[in-house]
Amino acid sequence: MVKLISWNVNGLRAVTKKGFFDWVSQAQPDILGLQETKISGDQLTPELTELPGYHSFWTHAEKRGYSGVCVYTKTKPLQVQEGLGHPEFDTEGRVLALEFDDFWFYNIYYPNGQRSDERLQYKMAFYDAFLTRFNERLKDGKGLIVCGDFNTAHHPIDLARPKENEKVSGFLPIERAWMDTFVSAGYIDTFRVFEKGPNHYSWWNMRSRARERNVGWRIDYFFISPNLLPKLTGADIHADVQGSDHCPVSIELCS
Repeated sequence: MVKLISWNVNGLRAVTKKGFFDWVSQAQPDILGLQETKISGDQLTPELTELPGYHSFWTHAEKRGYSGVCVYTKTKPLQVQEGLGHPEFDTEGRVLALEFDDFWFYNIYYPNGQRSDERLQYKMAFYDAFLTRFNERLKDGKGLIVCGDFNTAHHPIDLARPKENEKVSGFLPIERAWMDTFVSAGYIDTFRVFEKGPNHYSWWNMRSRARERNVGWRIDYFFISPNLLPKLTGADIHADVQGSDHCPVSIELCS
C-alpha cells in the first residue's frame, strides 16, 4: 500500500511549532506534498531537509515569505522537475514534479484569483499551462497524480455557502468550467470516488471561526489519471488535523 498526503500548511515554519513533526511520524506518508511553505532556500534547516526516513525536494518563490512547495518521499524519485517551463509562473515556486517507477507525482500550489482581475487571468493561464503539460505527460503511458490547493471549489456541494460565493474567485463560473474541462479530459477526483455527500471541506476562513462551524470549502484535491483508478483503494480528508487553515487530504494506492 502506498499512502500519499497533501497539505497546504500556510507557512511551514509556523506549522512545525504546532506538532508537524509528530504528525508526520504518526501518519507515515510514503509521499507528502506540502504547499504554501513560505520559505526561502537560505531559511531551510537540517530539521526540515533531513526528516528521518525521507528525501526532501523544494522549490521557492523569488518573493520571500510567499508560495513555495516541497515534497517528502520515502522512495528516491527517478527525477525531479521544478515548474511548468513558463518563467511567468515558475518564479512563484508553485510546482514540483517527481517521477517514480509507476507514476509521475505533481505537487502544485495553484494561484489565488481573489486579489484582482489580473490575478484571476494569471490563475486561468496557469491552469491552462498545467493542463497542457499534464496531457503531454499522459502520452508517455505512465500514471499521473496531481495534488495540491487548486483554489477552486468545483461543485456547489464542495462549499458550505455556494449561493453567497457565486461571484467570488474560487467559485466563479470560469474557474469551475476549467475544472469541468479537467475532469472531461479523464482525470479523476479521487475523494468523490468514495464519498458523494456534502459537508466535507479542506479549507476554512480562520477570521470568522468558520472551522468550528464547518463553514468551509473543498479546494484541496488528489486527481489521478484513469490508468491508476484500478489501484486506488482509498481517499480521505483529515479535518481533525490542526495547524493551518487547510487540513491534509490523502489517497492510498495498492502497490
